[in-house]
Amino acid sequence: MTTSTITRTDGVHLTEPIVPATRGETQAFSTARKNPLALDATAAAASIDYLNQLLADTLTLRDLYKKHHWQASGPSFYVMHLLFDKHFEEQAKLVDLVAERVQTLGGVTIAMAPDVAEATLIPRAPKDREDVANQIARLLQAHEVILLESRAMARDSAANGDLGTNDIIVSDVIRTNELQVWFLAEHLQ
Repeated sequence: MTTSTITRTDGVHLTEPIVPATRGETQAFSTARKNPLALDATAAAASIDYLNQLLADTLTLRDLYKKHHWQASGPSFYVMHLLFDKHFEEQAKLVDLVAERVQTLGGVTIAMAPDVAEATLIPRAPKDREDVANQIARLLQAHEVILLESRAMARDSAANGDLGTNDIIVSDVIRTNELQVWFLAEHLQ
């Protein structure tokens, strides 16, 4: 663990964590524990890699929904504000489901914003406020990234015998994203 100097509001400088760590790293990000899942270690490792990519992209999409929720404007403000927040909550549930699957398989989840930003395949949104049509177009593009990778991941996880991962991807990730695409695309008709 690295230390840095932090100044508290009372002016005291801290150079050590308030509660020092008693242990260091317990598992490297790129390693997997062998859990007794009756699943080949190579299949589990492949799924962990796929799921961490999916997690990075789902976290990005989730946050994109919150950005647009906060920055919605115009005549459709109220409806879009509510829709974006609903979709944010649904993506947040997927984040937890995918992350817990990574952990179940013995992996370590991608979790911190800088790591997610580095890994995501979804293009970065501008800091600026965009009109609703651009917000929807950006969200549809992000959904397409996730759906393309999810379909490939579902096929590969099934072929590798990882039916648990396949089920989560098909039953939860793909179906949720397809439904959200439909809701968004109808606003462009």
